[in-house]
Amino acid sequence: MPKLSPEQINPYDNTRGKTEQVREMFDNIAPSYDSLNRAMSFGLDRSWRAKAVRMVGERNPESIVDIATGTGDFAISLARAIPGAKVTGLDLSEGMIAVGREKVERSGLADRVTLTPGDCLASPLPEGEADAVTVAFGVRNFADLAAGYRSMYRMLRPGGMLCVIELSVPSSRLVRPFYDIYTRGIIPIMGRAVSADRRAYSYLPESIAAVPCRENMCRLMTDAGFTDATYRTLTLGVCTIYTAFKPA
Repeated sequence: MPKLSPEQINPYDNTRGKTEQVREMFDNIAPSYDSLNRAMSFGLDRSWRAKAVRMVGERNPESIVDIATGTGDFAISLARAIPGAKVTGLDLSEGMIAVGREKVERSGLADRVTLTPGDCLASPLPEGEADAVTVAFGVRNFADLAAGYRSMYRMLRPGGMLCVIELSVPSSRLVRPFYDIYTRGIIPIMGRAVSADRRAYSYLPESIAAVPCRENMCRLMTDAGFTDATYRTLTLGVCTIYTAFKPA
């Protein structure tokens, strides 16, 4: 059976568009999203974000757009680590944005972090003005991944940096069986026990399995116009950081 593309993996069914379903799913799980992320990744998601923040910070960007910002963890971390940087977070889900705005207020960064609802594929943000565009664990939810990269390319100024963190399937034959048991067996059970949305945490491993990773993800970035697309695998390959640049 041919492998499904990420655009073919929907949270609920095939009767509606993926964008609508992703928005509904994240609205449903917003109250428990952060706590489940910590538990399911054993807290490793924080270290993955921290590595990506350091990579972006080396460029000293003044204007950052964080796509699929969710509850704002990555946007807040970027603002804390890069003094003076203005961060705009964009997300489909009003529920996730609402949680994120409360976190921004508590962080004291409301003057530099703005979270707003919106779709990367129909972005309300200006073109060619961002020094960096970031996405943490979100590109597999795009209704059209190639179009998403083209949109992010347009947001960047010449010379700007793209940084994507995404979950990935390990390539090691030794690691893969344990990974499959955990993601396809344990994670859905944990999700159903805590979240009101029983389907959301079955969608998670399905979408990870479908999304391109490593060289294939870099190829998508290059096809969208980016140069120097590279990747760095983390934690036995269960997470990957990708970087690429808009030609100067």
